[in-house]
Amino acid sequence: MTPFNLKAIDFQWLPILPLITIALAAIVVLLVGVRVDDEESEGLGWLAAASIAIAFVLTLAMSGQNTSAFSGSIAIDDFAVFFELAILFVAAFVVLMSLSYATETRLPGAEYYSLILFAALGMMLMAAAGDLIIIFIGLETMSIAIYVLAGLKRSDPRSNEAAIKYFLLGAFSTGFLLYGIALVYGATGTIKLEPIRNALAHGIGLGSPLLLLGVGMMLIGFGFKIAAVPFHMWTPDAYEGAPTPITAYMATGVKLAAFAGFLRVFPLHLSAISADWTWVLWIMAALTMTVGNVVALVQTNIKRMLAYSAIAHAGYLLVAMAAAVPEAGAAMLFYLVGYVVANLGAFGVVIALERRGISNDMIEDYRGLAQREPALAAAMTIFLLSFTGVPPLVGFVGKFYIFSGALQGGLIWLVVIAVLNSVMAAYYYIYVIVAMYMQEGGVAVRSMTLRPGLVATIAIALIATILIGVYPSPYMNAASTAFNSALGLGPIHAASLLP
Repeated sequence: MTPFNLKAIDFQWLPILPLITIALAAIVVLLVGVRVDDEESEGLGWLAAASIAIAFVLTLAMSGQNTSAFSGSIAIDDFAVFFELAILFVAAFVVLMSLSYATETRLPGAEYYSLILFAALGMMLMAAAGDLIIIFIGLETMSIAIYVLAGLKRSDPRSNEAAIKYFLLGAFSTGFLLYGIALVYGATGTIKLEPIRNALAHGIGLGSPLLLLGVGMMLIGFGFKIAAVPFHMWTPDAYEGAPTPITAYMATGVKLAAFAGFLRVFPLHLSAISADWTWVLWIMAALTMTVGNVVALVQTNIKRMLAYSAIAHAGYLLVAMAAAVPEAGAAMLFYLVGYVVANLGAFGVVIALERRGISNDMIEDYRGLAQREPALAAAMTIFLLSFTGVPPLVGFVGKFYIFSGALQGGLIWLVVIAVLNSVMAAYYYIYVIVAMYMQEGGVAVRSMTLRPGLVATIAIALIATILIGVYPSPYMNAASTAFNSALGLGPIHAASLLP
């Protein structure tokens, strides 16, 4: 009889303790919330936040490892830890934003907070995936939860429209991703990422039409999730119609998870055929930046403007992916952190202007905000200037690292296009600032003292936007350590990206 090996079992389960924590918390919140009125759901939010904090500590304990579990299906490395920590950070922020929002708008608290946790579970699975099927399972777990969350304001036609559009187009793109996975399996004989990389390194499947078609279909699937052109059509309607904390979740958490999977598959494990897909990313990056910024210029709704801004920022990230060098990959992780904190802060301000189901999400509603709420207007100004790329904020440093990494990859013309797009984007960001400081009108803001969770999220995001921009080296070094742990390389320090 084989002896019972407790140590081996512990090792297998240890890497997924954060995932188990989030899954159990989602179930507990759902069961406990059955007997909680929608107007009194704030306690469920605090329960969800406490569970996220526990998962955060457990994830932090995994740092510094570089191995795998469950026969390679789950990766245990700093890359997974980096993205899981970022995802948990976003989920906690969304929960805190929602404490007053969910009760005021009478969202079903049990389903709402439980689905936020289930979505986080799917996102974390994508970050820690060691094979293509785990990526697919994580993607679907996340997507189904977000589809429902987007339509949770059942009496609002815009919310219903957001959910159905996101669902239909999401299901369509998922078909491409799954079929692409099947074709890659047919070409290489495996679905596990490390064996795929080894197979390609030994020439197995190289030049195969089956492999190239599979890679192309996976590009379409990931392109939809990151809202890259021409797979971006769902984004503005979904962002506008969804409850605003969920819009923030889509703009940050979903992007983190999608890029985690995208990076794990393409630059990290399909680098042997990078010549076959980097030119596609070059075109997608140029189109995504340009279309996102051009269409954002004419938006009058701030959530739609931020949606097209998110599309443009996906284009900047694709610039780094197209470079296909470790320096650009590390810069990409840093940029994601800066983008996430500024976006969460900006959507926090958008939530602050809402009043009991009235969106107040037109740009004209922000007129005169500096006279009524100077602190709120100043915070929004900082976030928008960070998006623009004004030093010394985190957005400027992120773009500097992205462009430097792309130049090291030889993408001079793509960097020129990116810089021109950054200049164009300044117009619609500064337009909102002008409305807040130089125009009259707008709407009154409900007292922020009644929403401490929302105040905390905006304040933390503001501090992070400034602090990471002023002192970027530790965060850049952490990003490079994370990216290179998946490649088996040493860290690339921030100084290596200086010209």
